[in-house]
Amino acid sequence: MYKKVVLAYDGSLEGAIALREGAILAKEARADVFLLSVVPHLGGLQVAEGLHGGAVALELDRFREVLERGARRLRQIGMNPVAKLAVGDPARVIGEFAKEVGADLVVVGHRKRNMLERWWSGSSGAYISDHIECSLLIARNVVSDAAFEELFVAQAEPAAAPSPEPTQA
Repeated sequence: MYKKVVLAYDGSLEGAIALREGAILAKEARADVFLLSVVPHLGGLQVAEGLHGGAVALELDRFREVLERGARRLRQIGMNPVAKLAVGDPARVIGEFAKEVGADLVVVGHRKRNMLERWWSGSSGAYISDHIECSLLIARNVVSDAAFEELFVAQAEPAAAPSPEPTQA
């Protein structure tokens, strides 16, 4: 059903949940995996850049490391993700990237926000569903390290041959 899956990953707990749940689904569907990390608007950082040179570069480096960590994790379990780092409004960027790669599914995490955060974010494209043309999975199933490893190790190992039945003498 799914041939191309975009995993939105920001290094947060919610992003890790999306990475794991999305990887499991993509592996079962034998889908191509695209890992996307979005650095939110750099407007505030550009102000900080004026006060402290290198602020923008530090933030980009931090997100680059997050992206590489996620890609490395996917490679460790036998996947071959296409990884991309982008800058902008996350909802819009995820939508544009999903369209660019022809995604069938986008997997994101969910972070609850308080009323003040919702008020500040306003209606500037905060709803990802308004920006994508494919299915959207909001991952919420927590998968432990052990369960995640076990699932992929079990899939990678060939099934053991049945042992012969003991014969009666």
